[in-house]
Amino acid sequence: MKKPALSIVMPVRNEARHLPAALASLERQSFRDWELIAVDDGSTDATGDILTEAARRDPRVRIISMGALGLVAALNAGLDACRAPLTARMDADDISHPRRLERQVAFLAEHPEVTVLGCAVRHFPRPEIPAGMRAYEKWQNTLVCHDQIRRDLLVESPLVHPSVVFRKDAVVEAGGYREGRWAEDYDLWLRLASRGARFAKLPQILFFWRDRPERLTRTSPTCSAEAFRACKVHHLRNGLLRGAECVTLWGAGREGKAWMKALGEAGIRVIRWIEVDPRKIGQTIHGAPVAPIEALSRDIAPVLVTIGAKGARAQVRDYAAQAGLQEGRDFVCVT
Repeated sequence: MKKPALSIVMPVRNEARHLPAALASLERQSFRDWELIAVDDGSTDATGDILTEAARRDPRVRIISMGALGLVAALNAGLDACRAPLTARMDADDISHPRRLERQVAFLAEHPEVTVLGCAVRHFPRPEIPAGMRAYEKWQNTLVCHDQIRRDLLVESPLVHPSVVFRKDAVVEAGGYREGRWAEDYDLWLRLASRGARFAKLPQILFFWRDRPERLTRTSPTCSAEAFRACKVHHLRNGLLRGAECVTLWGAGREGKAWMKALGEAGIRVIRWIEVDPRKIGQTIHGAPVAPIEALSRDIAPVLVTIGAKGARAQVRDYAAQAGLQEGRDFVCVT
């Protein structure tokens, strides 16, 4: 049997309501040389019947049935079954634009240096999308080239997992998906980045991301703010903070204090805060003095920027450049 050019991995559990629309969006793809690996993770509704009928109609659909082992196990089972060198992700409640796969496959053919390729996304149903999700959508849609994605990699996940296509060998060599305390996709991006992978994103909206109260992004402990901080600290220990015993935090607000706690649990002390608020400068907060931005220096400790206010990152980067600090070497934005 001829191997396809692209494998699509779709883990699914109890998605009978939305699965037909997701499958229909794949059937409408202008790019046809694909196989779908649908991993049924212990469904108890009509999901299995829907997949069986889809496979009967289209021999490109392959089904893996397993017990309710969880998302990471389903993703790895799907990845193991992929026969193509390129792997696309797709969730069972989302919709792909008809030309999504065509454009992503073409881009990766023209750019062999790119390991992971996303695309711009749009949440739906639109009237019900909360402000936070709209802000995240807008932010991640502005990160298109590798340098933009890599620079903000520790701010939040800059790629929407079910919108990506990646080179299978690179992900397998990085260890595939890992079970843990934090989101498996974000952990994968950080591991790939540490191995020198390059990222990119098509600026066109080619993926429609369904929002609903029960989605994992909202309900899973692995997607909580605490879990994301723990993941970032874990990877920082292997990067900017390798061998470091102390750090400077830029931003002494609620988020900065949460970071102080997460760092402390990893054995890293905060020895100084940087602030622009004159009411805080000169204080001592949780044992660390608060200094003005003029005190920034490469000689004391790495700087983690923990300011999440709108527009703050751009201002921080301007201040840091004036102080002679290089992003990625002397400081990183983590919120």
